[in-house]
Amino acid sequence: MADSDPEPTCELDDGGGTLRVRLNGRWTASHAGAVERQMGDLVRDAEAGRVILDLSRVSRLDTLGAWVLDRTRHELGEKGLSADFTGARDEHRILLDEVAYRGFQTSPPARRGTIVDFFAEIGQTVVNVGRDFAQGTSFFGEVVTALARVLLNPSRFRAAAVTHQLEQIAYRGTPIIALISFLVGAIVAQQGIFQLQKFGAIAFVVDLIGILVLRELGVLLTSIMVAGRSGSAFTAEIGSMKMREEIDALRVMGLDPVEVLIVPRIVALLIGLPLLTFISNVSALLGGAVVTLTYGGISLDIFLVRLQQAIALSTFMIGMIKAPFMALIIGLIASLEGMAVQGSAESLGRQVTSSVVKSIFMVIVVDGVFAMFFAAIRY
Repeated sequence: MADSDPEPTCELDDGGGTLRVRLNGRWTASHAGAVERQMGDLVRDAEAGRVILDLSRVSRLDTLGAWVLDRTRHELGEKGLSADFTGARDEHRILLDEVAYRGFQTSPPARRGTIVDFFAEIGQTVVNVGRDFAQGTSFFGEVVTALARVLLNPSRFRAAAVTHQLEQIAYRGTPIIALISFLVGAIVAQQGIFQLQKFGAIAFVVDLIGILVLRELGVLLTSIMVAGRSGSAFTAEIGSMKMREEIDALRVMGLDPVEVLIVPRIVALLIGLPLLTFISNVSALLGGAVVTLTYGGISLDIFLVRLQQAIALSTFMIGMIKAPFMALIIGLIASLEGMAVQGSAESLGRQVTSSVVKSIFMVIVVDGVFAMFFAAIRY
């Protein structure tokens, strides 16, 4: 090889438990075979407790050479040898930093018993729940701040975005909500008739349907459907924008992503979910009326009279009061999970799944909390 293009070589100086490896020549793709051979011999023969790779005599280093050197450092670490670079020029150090693909010398995981692992997973789950709660509280503060800015300056309100989201949530969600609520109301009525006829109390099925639908079932069904349909869409939309760095572009333009993307969605949810809850209530009661007429022989006139006697305004209001709170929870969780998406399709799918699961879980928890609260105040 000509002097103008010297092959890569290594000079080994072993002393005092430290192996100093002085690298010479050009560590580039044109000498890929020699680079691999030199580093392969080093990894195979190195036995000292510490290895120092001296790059002060390297005349040229490209991406291939830097990658092989970084890989060698980690392979030495896997053998239990401490390895590091020294003497690298600034441009070589920058290249080595860029090609580094993982942390230096990851310690092997400690061996633990099955019981220890079980309790460790429980502890980690508790920590994750606490972290999610803290992030959710902080994110809620950001949303409230952005909403306050919009209220103080109405010109910042994006009516077109809210209208579009309201169309997606309420208008396009009405058919599926109405159909499922109708079927569930019919099923509850049918099962109620079959059970109550044993006691000769078929007429009480109207009380059962009215109270159950208006207090619990209507808002719960609607919230679960919205969490699965609109909540997952929010997470996917925001997550896709995060992957394409559109959210970073908004920040560069001086716009607040929370105000631009999240506030319109949450406002639309706060409006749309109560409307869908009302539609769900009507559909479920209609389904119950059809089944009571078919199986129980209760005419529509008797159904309506009995329904008026069984329910009060408070029965209807309990379900409607829950709706905005559930809308807020679904919007916050869906948006937060969307903002947590990283740069891969796997991350997007994971966050969408997490969004739906967390939203449905929290909706049921909030419904239980409201049930205990209203029972305590006898409302």
